[in-house]
Amino acid sequence: MNNQNLLDVEQLSKRYPKFTLAATSFAVAPGTIMGIIGVNGAGKSTILKSVVGLVTPDSGTIHIAAPDNLAVVLGETVYYPEKRLSTITNMTRRFYPKWDESQYKAYLQFFSLDEHKRIKELSTGMQIKYQLAVAMSHHAPVLILDEPTSGIDPVSRAEILQIFRHYVADGQHSILFSTHITTDLAAVADTITYIHAGQLLYTATKPDFMAHFQKLFGLKATDPLSFDDIMLKIERKSLPDALSV
Repeated sequence: MNNQNLLDVEQLSKRYPKFTLAATSFAVAPGTIMGIIGVNGAGKSTILKSVVGLVTPDSGTIHIAAPDNLAVVLGETVYYPEKRLSTITNMTRRFYPKWDESQYKAYLQFFSLDEHKRIKELSTGMQIKYQLAVAMSHHAPVLILDEPTSGIDPVSRAEILQIFRHYVADGQHSILFSTHITTDLAAVADTITYIHAGQLLYTATKPDFMAHFQKLFGLKATDPLSFDDIMLKIERKSLPDALSV
């Protein structure tokens, strides 16, 4: 692994019967947030699950800092709905030698989480916040997130994005997250990796990413271009003749 990176993915490939993730390479530097963007089914989750060991790639290499201390939130609630948060945390903290109780309590306070509540009593947004509080409380160098702000209200999204920036501010942690919510990229991402139909389309710092697509689309550097514009130009399909009016 490059000493300057906390995560290096090189030529990652995975073939399924109806989908193939082709050779994909990118790197995440310390103190940065990388957003993986693409429509549903593009291959974003395959990449993240390969990084955390839930999918075995057909080829390629993955080097990640402190692989025995990963922080992962893959979107689904994986806790028993009848359990109280305090009970789940008491069981979970035992698996992490670097568990930081004061950090955990600070996240609970920031997110207004009540440890006495049961999972089933929490909204979707609050469940995500709890998962993040646990994931970020054992000093994992790399935080891996799959669609962390999907389906939650704007206030909760803003709080989560604020915490992301705080998590990497010391220059010793990084975040890799997938999303199709382009406003999240604009708000916190330092680098962008675009996946289209299993192919790595482009990966670069945010300014270079925007400049690349302005040039690709024949725009001037001063012409406005948003992440939504980029996605629509790449992904939009024409109506088939059978649907024409």
